[in-house]
Amino acid sequence: MNITIREAGVEDAPLVHKLIRELAEFEKLAHEVEATEELLCDTLLGAQSDAHVVIAEADGEPAGFAVFFFNYSTFLGRPGLYIEDLYVKPSRRGEGVGKALFSHCARVACEKKCGRLEFSVLNWNPARRFYERLGARTMDDWVIYRLTGAALENATGL
Repeated sequence: MNITIREAGVEDAPLVHKLIRELAEFEKLAHEVEATEELLCDTLLGAQSDAHVVIAEADGEPAGFAVFFFNYSTFLGRPGLYIEDLYVKPSRRGEGVGKALFSHCARVACEKKCGRLEFSVLNWNPARRFYERLGARTMDDWVIYRLTGAALENATGL
């Protein structure tokens, strides 16, 4: 099998949207998806986006995707790379597609001289074993907080 990784463009909005929906269903979070193809074109796939999307193709067919962006570590004095999503279609799991996507992100992080690569994984996701075998460790001392919707709006007037 031949696995290739390519940058996604605006023309990939339908595919990226479909993969996002599949990921949300896998994570049992489909009810939280608000993204539309139009929104993805404006905020993720357009020239003004701060995020990057790559598509994995196996033998020329879409097999998965990853979304990542850069952040900054003041402690390290270097940028970091955060993988927001990494998804492989169920029919392509176990074929090296996930490894290829992850390896691509790691290469980008190294090329950009990032001090770290970070990502979140649901506690029930079996992919955790793969990440731990790579040497990834859980950050048990850190708690993730999130503001969305009205709570985010309310925070603007503190």
